[in-house]
Amino acid sequence: MATPHIEVEDKNLFAKTVLMPGDPLRAEYIAKTYLTDVLMINKVRNMFGYTGYYKGKKITVMGSGMGMPSIGIYSYELYNTYGVENIIRVGSCGAYSPDVNIYDVIIVKDAYSESSFAKTAYNYQENILAANEELTNNLIDAAKNLHVQYNLNTIHSSDVFYRAYGDVMVDVRDKFGCVGVEMESFALFANAKYLNKKAACILTVSDSLITKEVTTSEERQKSFNKMMEIALEAAE
Repeated sequence: MATPHIEVEDKNLFAKTVLMPGDPLRAEYIAKTYLTDVLMINKVRNMFGYTGYYKGKKITVMGSGMGMPSIGIYSYELYNTYGVENIIRVGSCGAYSPDVNIYDVIIVKDAYSESSFAKTAYNYQENILAANEELTNNLIDAAKNLHVQYNLNTIHSSDVFYRAYGDVMVDVRDKFGCVGVEMESFALFANAKYLNKKAACILTVSDSLITKEVTTSEERQKSFNKMMEIALEAAE
């Protein structure tokens, strides 16, 4: 039952809920920091995947890579081949709004994108796709129980990291209400919608396009603990 990108033969090695950071090293960090009885189940292309237990709940953590094509492949195979029901993206984003600061936690209610991913894959015409309400409410409840302040907002999922023209940040922020930008959620939500699965997203602000503050890759890997704990508590 292995896919071209995931080496797992037995789908029972996957939990029903997968936490999916972009960085496979962040997946490793989450597994080794928070899970017990951890088993490494995937290392194809160094996209590390681990299954273990958090407070008695079976949970899988696996990297998605960067961008919509990458998370599109991995999330589709997890949903379609391995019977995963829920994927919670745990990632980083850049702030578009002066009201959002470095290390703030954002729970994503929906994602806007100018990407052709959903149209090309499923002929979806909309450019805003919503996270699953139940999973999102689980994230909100977990944040409240952990006394972590959060923002519930719209995010911009972009295909492009470097742009040669225009102040896209201002246009997208003002027209669609996006408080920040990342590169994956829209594709994840599209796959979940098409396959009748659940997807949600929680992000930590890693840099600000307003103040020009940035964090290092090491800080992003290890300093997003609040977000990780919320996602673990929210997992079904």
